Amino acid sequence: MSELTRLTAVQTAEAISSRQSSAVEVAQAHLDRIAEVDGQVHAFLHVDTEGALAQARRVDAGELTGPLAGVPLALKDVFCTKGVPTTVGSKILEGWRPPYDATVTSRLKAAGIVVLGKTNMDEFAMGSSTEHSAYGPSRNPWDLTRIPGGSGGGSSAAIASWQAPLAIGTDTGGSIRQPAAVTGTVGVKPTYGAVSRYGLVAFSSSLDQGGPCARTVLDAALLHEVMAGHDPRDSTSIDAPVPPVVEAARQADVRGMRIGVVKELSGDGYEVGVQERFDEAVELLTSLGATVTEVSCPHFAYALPAYYLIAPSEASSNLARFDAVRYGLRVGDDGVNSLEEVMALTRAQGFGQEVKRRIILGTYALSSGYYDAYYGQAQKVRTLITRDFQAAFAVVDVLVSPAAPTVAFPLGAKLDDPLAMYRQDLATIPSNLYGGPAMSVPCGLSEGLPVGLQVMAPTMQDDRLYRVGAALEAAYVDRWGGPLMSLAPTLPTLES
Repeated sequence: MSELTRLTAVQTAEAISSRQSSAVEVAQAHLDRIAEVDGQVHAFLHVDTEGALAQARRVDAGELTGPLAGVPLALKDVFCTKGVPTTVGSKILEGWRPPYDATVTSRLKAAGIVVLGKTNMDEFAMGSSTEHSAYGPSRNPWDLTRIPGGSGGGSSAAIASWQAPLAIGTDTGGSIRQPAAVTGTVGVKPTYGAVSRYGLVAFSSSLDQGGPCARTVLDAALLHEVMAGHDPRDSTSIDAPVPPVVEAARQADVRGMRIGVVKELSGDGYEVGVQERFDEAVELLTSLGATVTEVSCPHFAYALPAYYLIAPSEASSNLARFDAVRYGLRVGDDGVNSLEEVMALTRAQGFGQEVKRRIILGTYALSSGYYDAYYGQAQKVRTLITRDFQAAFAVVDVLVSPAAPTVAFPLGAKLDDPLAMYRQDLATIPSNLYGGPAMSVPCGLSEGLPVGLQVMAPTMQDDRLYRVGAALEAAYVDRWGGPLMSLAPTLPTLES
């Protein structure tokens, strides 16, 4: 494995700008790494070798500049990329090549970032393990028999297996933070509306949010700054300056900060080892000068059922566009079947089991006679959860909890139990319902597998996440002699 693939994004950018390495050399080293190990990890659905090297050549020619110019990145296959397959992990869009770029994609290109390819994901971002991808599961580089999280497991696995220093995911109920937690990486869900959703294939429009994935907090902050900002093409985009996330990450100081430990995000459902690492991290924050208190958010207990009414309801509406008429898969168009029959055959064959489950659930919740009883009630719970956040942030600066209730579980362990799979998002869902920013940062190992600590902040106060995350990371680097990834096995199963 080339040493170029072991560098952080900041180190990579410095090596390119100082001409110690060329952007083409860096891109090729990562493409070689993908060829070497991705047959086992399966982080990527499509590798854009030609596009990556062409972008790298533009950086070397001085046409593209910026803090991350020339740095390779893995892009979740939910963002439209002009001329590059964008499948959303589904057979219904197999081979589809969008005629335009998502706003996030175009901002990456303008910043000189080298997009290596599109990463694997649970179909339409519906899942917590990447096992619901129509193209097969990704694997956790810490242990190839275990899941890398979901729905953005491909992005987290790409970073954890040294195939890319940066990645982008989307977070509807925890799909950036939970994969980060179980792979020992950093994942951030920005404030809802801070990153444009234009060109992001929708799952649940009031919840979906793109965000950065990286190996360090500073790397994530630099990518956050590139991605975020107002977009007039997105009606939910916030017209406000991007919070000073890079400055906060460099500051890495929690002295005087008030940190609240959420009472409801612990206990039943959380593994003992996960809880122990979290408690140790809280003690560390106290030693760094933060004031830590317990905070009660009583309605968080209802976040999971509320989410699994709101998200499927919005999904049933959003996925109605996949009808065999406009684009994508078309089955049964033999001149005999009616249009309705073609649509039914296409959706039956094109959608996987989990997507069908959520469409049916959402359609039922929105149906006549049930809307007020289910979807309407869930929205009322969402309001109560928002009030819990607002009350908590009146007395503390940030909230913390475990990012995921368990370490990475074995592949197949929860596939036949949807409720057990859904419970993987116990800690992450409340922030999505509220719309505030949240981060997962590594806080140690349990049974040799990574554990993540979640930091939650008020809306448009994303910089607070980076202050806490960077301070915790710096303290752990001193303790471990490097980031958590330095404690990972040398990936012998990948090197052999």
